[in-house]
Amino acid sequence: MNARFDLLAPKPQKLSPLEDQVSLPRSLTIRLAQDAQALLFSANWLKKNGHTFGIVSTITAASAGKAEITLDVDAAICPRPQSYRLVIGRDGVFITAGDAAGLFYGATTLWQLITMHAGDFGNIVLPAVQIEDWPDYPQRGVMFDVSRDRVPTMKTLYELVDLLASLKVNQLQLYTEHTFAYRGHEVVWKDAGPLTGEEVMLLDAYCRERHIELVPNQNSFGHMHRWLKHDAYRHLAESPEGIDHPFTPDKEPYSLCPIDPGSLDLLADLYDQLLPHFSSRQFNVGLDETFDLGLGRSSEACAEKGTGRVYLEFLKKIHGLVTERGRTMQFWSDIIVRDEPELVSELPRDVIALEWGYEADYPFAENVALIAASGRSFYVCPGTSSWNTLSGRTDNALGNLANAATSGYEHGAVGYLNTDWGDNGHLQPLPVSFFGFLAGAYFSWNAASAQQPYAPDWPAMLDAHVFGDRAGVMGRIACDLGRVYLQAGDPLHNSSPLFWLLTLPDALPDHRQAAGMTIPRLEQTISYIDEVMEPMRWAQLRRADGELIRSEFEWVADTLAWVCALGVARLSVGLDKPVEEIGSATRAVLAEELGRLIERYRVLWTRRSRSGGLKDSVGRLTHMMERLSA
Repeated sequence: MNARFDLLAPKPQKLSPLEDQVSLPRSLTIRLAQDAQALLFSANWLKKNGHTFGIVSTITAASAGKAEITLDVDAAICPRPQSYRLVIGRDGVFITAGDAAGLFYGATTLWQLITMHAGDFGNIVLPAVQIEDWPDYPQRGVMFDVSRDRVPTMKTLYELVDLLASLKVNQLQLYTEHTFAYRGHEVVWKDAGPLTGEEVMLLDAYCRERHIELVPNQNSFGHMHRWLKHDAYRHLAESPEGIDHPFTPDKEPYSLCPIDPGSLDLLADLYDQLLPHFSSRQFNVGLDETFDLGLGRSSEACAEKGTGRVYLEFLKKIHGLVTERGRTMQFWSDIIVRDEPELVSELPRDVIALEWGYEADYPFAENVALIAASGRSFYVCPGTSSWNTLSGRTDNALGNLANAATSGYEHGAVGYLNTDWGDNGHLQPLPVSFFGFLAGAYFSWNAASAQQPYAPDWPAMLDAHVFGDRAGVMGRIACDLGRVYLQAGDPLHNSSPLFWLLTLPDALPDHRQAAGMTIPRLEQTISYIDEVMEPMRWAQLRRADGELIRSEFEWVADTLAWVCALGVARLSVGLDKPVEEIGSATRAVLAEELGRLIERYRVLWTRRSRSGGLKDSVGRLTHMMERLSA
């Protein structure tokens, strides 16, 4: 038979095909060899998923009788944490693991093989194989942005957890600025659709069942503009009068003032409210991108001690708050590692530094070597490259995710956190990030696979394990739409040039313009989009949200094609001109078409996200439509 072991995701550490094949009936028995309660979740997970293919399973702990699948935990056979051994042979299927997590990962591998070899009728014929597998990174996470307007519904979060668990991801963070329902701070989150404490506890329990650690996350220094813009908090700002910063079009207070005792009082209150809802003993406090530090109320202290020293002193105070509450502090390492590397050795010994960078050529190796030399623990934190794009950046994502995995593993990283941001309105639909989630999970489980990032058949893996497309077209569409950013112009840092054409109606600044963007190239990009999307009519997604995924990618494709038409019109008058310089007839047509796209966007938003934040997000699009209609 044609065994597609190359499509297993992540790639197992050791795989030995055997000279045989095994036929599983669609009515089968799953036996728990010992400690039935500890093994029950994995057995029930297999049973539940089996319904997809009409498989009816019976779970038993009895030793007598025939069983097609046997689950067992034996640390003597699988001594590594999270490890498993899967044997498919003439005597049946046997999964032995070192612990409950390893057993679940063995079950996910078995399920992938069933998915790829189960026809619509008759028994399921599996290739005989022995797999011995374990993760290279003990902590393999995803950080999902829930603060840039888009807060997922609980249904969406549960579905995301299921997807990540099936890819052997074992940590999830929800990036939070203002989207937790803190008591006494209603003015900050009342229009944001925040997560409640009860919802967090339910999600935490759901994650724990699937061997995922839900790590609390609350930015605590910069990125506090959603708080500080309100009069009740403005007095705590470094720059109460506001500054220009990249995350909103308005001038706003941005960072907490590190020398104001009230800043720590606020954080203590937030931590006391947030942390009890999580079982994790880790806590990501952020502390990245403090753009205005030393430019406002702390200017004298920074002039006297140095900006880095003032930053470090505040970090240590926050560390005290975290440790007093029994947590280990994670923090984004950009300010210390990039700007103040001489201070790395003064960090508290027990912190976990999160070294992030989102371009394929980011110097992970150089930066994490500095952290490793200090004896501090660290994660590498690449990203899905989905934000500021609409359709992603496939090739940049592959390079960035692989670079992080290789560099981190070589220097002893304890974790790999794949970030998925929502900058500037979180306009990209969730499925655009699926490719990045898959690749990050793949490389963080098996770091050696990152040395050849283009070797795996990514479209086929997406179809088999993520989209469930029996026609085998959706994975290719997702990957190729993620290359539109290369068609329209030369690559930009951390974004796509088409995104800025869409969201900036005034003259485009130089750093938002792509070299090589021309009218013929944009016209060719429209043709490229049409070619990529043509096979969509054949897609057969075996998912409950299959039609929604089709609609989301169709909206992305139609919007990108519209942006190319806008780009042609803008280039005809010059990118240094506002859109009002475009001819009135052309503007009217563009505005009408954008209006239809906006209405589709509103509908799609409600299918996965809470209503809070929609007004702000869609405002990025209506602002362009209003300017075109002027």
